[in-house]
Amino acid sequence: MNKNEPLRILIIGAHPDDCDIRAGGVAAKYAQAGHKVRMVSLTNGAAGHQTMRGEALTERRREEAAAAGAVLGAEYLVLGYPDSELEPSLEARADVVRQIREFHPDLVMAPRPWDYHPDHRATGQLVTDAMYLSTVPAYLPEVEHLDHMPAAVYVWDIFKRPYPFKAAVVVAIDDVLDAKIDALHCHTSQVYEWLPYNRGVLNEVPEGEEERKAWLRKWIVGRFAQQAEQYRTQLAQRYGPEIGRAARVVEAFEASEYGAPLSEEDIARLFPF
Repeated sequence: MNKNEPLRILIIGAHPDDCDIRAGGVAAKYAQAGHKVRMVSLTNGAAGHQTMRGEALTERRREEAAAAGAVLGAEYLVLGYPDSELEPSLEARADVVRQIREFHPDLVMAPRPWDYHPDHRATGQLVTDAMYLSTVPAYLPEVEHLDHMPAAVYVWDIFKRPYPFKAAVVVAIDDVLDAKIDALHCHTSQVYEWLPYNRGVLNEVPEGEEERKAWLRKWIVGRFAQQAEQYRTQLAQRYGPEIGRAARVVEAFEASEYGAPLSEEDIARLFPF
């Protein structure tokens, strides 16, 4: 691609808040720099609540995702696969290939294919399987194939088996933390209802709008600050000692060998921050 052309970044998650949690900061940075970002949830999110069910929850989560995308400056699509029932099926694989071909990304982000949630694992497997197939003319011939695979990275996780997450790129997101918080704030059904319920802290969620945002910020900073400490050396190498020491919140990405090779020059081009 022409180096002056905007990048095209495709972020794929299992549920309608996964992309924001793992990569909402870089999504905001890409969009603010004039690049094109598409976020895709493969499932409809209909199992992600302690009391709501069915179409009402699906529609609510679709609206939340659209609002979060607007905050980040990204397009946000929610596909129709049932929440908690996603499988690496041929149908789902074709849909992921279709997303990759139609969007024509320079970079694809997705979870690794091992995780506590079966939908996350299935998403990782589906994206892994789709990368090569996106270039095969005889597969899904009704959608024009790509002439080369895009680069691919995995979003950060904490799991140690079969091997721990190994960051190839660490991005400081302190300057867009407000945008990430504002985007996650849109996912009311998740960050203030389902996730606190599931963690046993629902009684700690404040009532007021600003109080909720402050509570959410504390949770997000606490969760992602551990990455900043873990990758302090890489931050210093990327940004220099002063900024590297000062960064509080980061998003980390592991290179996937199932996309195009990711050289240092590619990393500089695809993560121009």
